[in-house]
Amino acid sequence: MLFYAIGIRAYAFIVRIASLFNPKAKQWVKGRKNWRRSLPTTDGDVVWFHAASLGEFEQGRPIIEDYKKEHPEDFILLTFFSPSGYEIRKNYSGADYICYLPLDTKKNAKDFIQHFQPKAVFFIKYEFWLNYIFEAKKQGSKLYVISALFREQQSFFKWYGGNFRRALKQFDHFFVQNIKSAQLLESISINNYKITGDTRYDRVMENAKKVASLPVIENWLNGEKALIIGSSWKADEEILAPYLNTTYRGKIILASHEVGEERTLEILKTFSLKAERYTKIEQSISSETQLLIIDCIGILANVYQYGKMAYVGGAFGTGLHNILEPSAFGLPVVFGPIHDKFPEATIHINEGIAFSVGTAQELQTTFTAIESNLEALKNSCLSFMQ
Repeated sequence: MLFYAIGIRAYAFIVRIASLFNPKAKQWVKGRKNWRRSLPTTDGDVVWFHAASLGEFEQGRPIIEDYKKEHPEDFILLTFFSPSGYEIRKNYSGADYICYLPLDTKKNAKDFIQHFQPKAVFFIKYEFWLNYIFEAKKQGSKLYVISALFREQQSFFKWYGGNFRRALKQFDHFFVQNIKSAQLLESISINNYKITGDTRYDRVMENAKKVASLPVIENWLNGEKALIIGSSWKADEEILAPYLNTTYRGKIILASHEVGEERTLEILKTFSLKAERYTKIEQSISSETQLLIIDCIGILANVYQYGKMAYVGGAFGTGLHNILEPSAFGLPVVFGPIHDKFPEATIHINEGIAFSVGTAQELQTTFTAIESNLEALKNSCLSFMQ
């Protein structure tokens, strides 16, 4: 645990340095400042759900809401590690208290668990914080993992992963996404699991039925369908730019993974198209506008309803973002080459409704092929998701 403790402290130090010039890191630090002073008193038994970020929250959300319906007397505690989850869902009505998870030190874990004394703890998908796990078990909590997904490369399955394996053995039950995850647990003598699949599929289909209209976008499109670029990073945009700037003639809606003035200016510099910013629209979007930049958070899931196909960012290094949201609307999806950690990507590729590209030329070829077969791909995508 010594090296783990050093690693945690080193990570916190790096984030603090980064917070001097990175807004997201600044939120990470600010959100944890003086956390002990803001903890509420609780009525009823506490049930704690932890999500790394927004995607993991959406996986656990159906379980949180079902639990609350069945046990309205219990106090629901929801924590996030990342600002990408907390800042969007900090006002979520399904939880009684929402906060950042304090840094995983022994003292923080002891104080946090001692204050709330949760009768049950649910970790969603991953992020196994060792001090919190050991302390919660020590103080009598039941421990569960929802939509767990394990890979051979993780520390649990390496020669040096003794403490991580010991942490896993504190859990009362694992609800895993697939057979591979179950087999990996068995390889380290853990058998208290059940294969339940990925809860996100049900969630995105439910959300798609409740989608909200965005009249200003509808008026701009005037019946046309757009290319939707969702959760993009600079590396994604650099691959997209050669084709979109020179050849593509349709309308485009782009929602970056991060928002802010600096990020928006970077996008405007990358794309030499007639562009407008969503937050700057006064009444309507000019018909001459080809690129609409969604420079705010929280509406991407609604934007996908206006798409004919989607490019989803993150698979050039940071981690592939949610491809299920566009799929729920029948959009074939394109993304970068690094997606091994995301089984839904492989499943979609095997179903012929998603495509991985590594170069600008591959992207252009793929987009052209999709355009020529849109209706069949849409039907295949909807059939698969349903």
